[in-house]
Amino acid sequence: MKRIVPKKIEQYCQEHTNPESPLLHELVVETFAHTAFPEMEVGHLEGAFLRILVRLLRAKRILELGTFTGYSSLIMAEGLPDDGKLITCDIDPETTQIAKKYCGRSPHGKKIEFKLGPALETLKTIEGFFDLVFIDADKVNYINYWELCLPRIRRGGLLVIDNVLWSGSVLNPEDETERAIDEFNNHVYNDKRVEVVMLPIRDGVTLAWKF
Repeated sequence: MKRIVPKKIEQYCQEHTNPESPLLHELVVETFAHTAFPEMEVGHLEGAFLRILVRLLRAKRILELGTFTGYSSLIMAEGLPDDGKLITCDIDPETTQIAKKYCGRSPHGKKIEFKLGPALETLKTIEGFFDLVFIDADKVNYINYWELCLPRIRRGGLLVIDNVLWSGSVLNPEDETERAIDEFNNHVYNDKRVEVVMLPIRDGVTLAWKF
């Protein structure tokens, strides 16, 4: 992943952000050692950002599309109250197994429920409303995920979407994924049901607050 923010600036930001737990750090090490695309991990800075959003919302119910090895799941669960719940969806059994292993070692793991299978199908089986939805799955389906998830967000709730800058390629999209992300960004910007801000955090994060 091409850096949008200079490495030294990002490092400075991390040094002035509360440190990640030893368990999360261990998860990062294993992710880099045993997965093909470890850069998919949200990482320290974005993870801390997500946790603060959970706390600011006083969220009790979160939906996540794209578990990977579970860093974002665990750090958002840290921000939930003891009776909070996070449902996370993914299609990869190997990376999900890593996530489950670390979930089992965390005091916050009891708040997390794993769903394995295509998210578009899984979403049909999930009921109720959410305070926050974090979308970080396959990019070509971002608009489909958006349209399925937005009705499930309570009024005043938040959708958070990762990788909306895709290493800057949205400025000149060429392949299918780049065009899909650019189309999604325009779709969200023109959606009158939400108030939107796009931030250059890591690979780009959009926050959409539902009216």
